[in-house]
Amino acid sequence: MHDNARRYDSSDGLSLYYRDFGSDRPGTPVLCLPGLTRNSRDFEDFANRIEHRRRVLTPDLRGRGYSDYDPNWTNYHPGTYISDAWRLLDTLRIDRVIVMGTSLGGLCAMAMSTEQPERIAGVIMNDIGPEIAAAGLQRVQEYTGRLPPVASWDEAVDQARDIYGHWLPGLTDADWRKMAWRAYREQDGAPRLDFDPNVGRAVREVGAQKGDPWALFASLQATPVTLLWGVDSDILTRDIWERMQAMKPDLEVVAVANRGHVPLLDEPECIAAIDAMLDAVS
Repeated sequence: MHDNARRYDSSDGLSLYYRDFGSDRPGTPVLCLPGLTRNSRDFEDFANRIEHRRRVLTPDLRGRGYSDYDPNWTNYHPGTYISDAWRLLDTLRIDRVIVMGTSLGGLCAMAMSTEQPERIAGVIMNDIGPEIAAAGLQRVQEYTGRLPPVASWDEAVDQARDIYGHWLPGLTDADWRKMAWRAYREQDGAPRLDFDPNVGRAVREVGAQKGDPWALFASLQATPVTLLWGVDSDILTRDIWERMQAMKPDLEVVAVANRGHVPLLDEPECIAAIDAMLDAVS
């Protein structure tokens, strides 16, 4: 376990995991919220890059990574994840954050801004908008929690490449090994996808969000927002982000070439845009 690994208790008694990078750094911290089936490991390289100047918190959502699985699978929805995020910030006595939200994490960022706008200093949304394109939604619902088990790390790498290869061209074999390491964890001698399969059941039966998502996005009207758009994405399409920009003219849209859902945050376009956000929010 990493020396900056920490745990806190949710309001309903689960033990939840997070890492705390650069905890002694001044300025507004960055809270990183991962995608639907992902975990805090997706943000390790990002956090290592900026921890010399910002505090970075990278939690595992309940049911993912090193956080407890929820015995009530119907709790796997943004309302619960947002409650857990506020609990983490309150436990650490953090008043304001920049939220880096990948996919589901970006939806959570919009809802957090609706609930407590004074605590959201800025938002970076990684390939997500208030609306999810139908083709992408169908794809996610079909495979989440339904992939066959693998018997070795080589098979885990192949499975990761099968799932994400179309959206992430140009990755090296070492990159794909890192992708597998982020998504799987060894259990009983074999890699296993590092999330509760009931997350898939919840996204199919409970849904990704409640209420009007465009009203949630409207809550960001006075907040600096950077939108990272994988130009080949089937989740965030051009018509969706153009509608977002019409609603919020100062929305910074960053097109990330050769990426679908989602950019990995190490692309030059992403690095420049993230640094600009950090420079703008003191």
